[in-house]
Amino acid sequence: MTHHSLLLAGVAALALAACQPLATDAPAEAPADAPVAAPVEAPASGVSAETAALYAATRDNGFDVPAIPASLLTEDKARQSVDYWTDHPPGTIIVDPHARRLYLVQPGDRAIRYTVGVGAAGFGFTGQAHTPYQRDWPRWTPTDDMLARNPDHYGPSADGVEGGPSNPMGARALYIHNSVGDTFYRIHGTPDPASVGTASSAGCIRLFNQDIIHLAERTRSMARVVVLTEAQSGMGTTPPGG
Repeated sequence: MTHHSLLLAGVAALALAACQPLATDAPAEAPADAPVAAPVEAPASGVSAETAALYAATRDNGFDVPAIPASLLTEDKARQSVDYWTDHPPGTIIVDPHARRLYLVQPGDRAIRYTVGVGAAGFGFTGQAHTPYQRDWPRWTPTDDMLARNPDHYGPSADGVEGGPSNPMGARALYIHNSVGDTFYRIHGTPDPASVGTASSAGCIRLFNQDIIHLAERTRSMARVVVLTEAQSGMGTTPPGG
């Protein structure tokens, strides 16, 4: 199968699934005067104060972003600069869904590594694409398939849910397109930090809200996005010939 055919197949699969929230999410409109976030938890054992500070509560575009609970943090899970060997230029986003990692390529064989959560749609697309635009606190609307499959759960949100702390898309969303158009593949935040680092039944690629804000600030329009296959998982994490 040609590379172009693979991309077409990915689009077809995702057009049916799209980025779906976890079934346990309860989308609801979030007012701009959302409650003040809870105080930052003390660092968990083995997690430095510097790491805990990366995931402290913050305020963004009028919304409170809660701190990530200390129980969900480890040094390995936190975003960090790592060695990464690739021919893709700096600014490229490389998603390794099978390893639950996302890399933002930097100069000098380095990358910023983020931990991600992956849903079924997150495994449905591989290959190269680009992100023509992103949205802050994006609006979310359930797909026709979701409404037909679970009308009781998704019916109240059929007209869409405004962005906010309870929205399944979180604080930012990067929209992924290729030569065919919208792939329906999204890289986005989440109101469910426990899902980060796991494989769930629904959704695309989810990051902690603090991490998707960090990534979005460093992602230019039309940035290249590469999604690895299972056979390619781990690519770039060892030096050439290693």
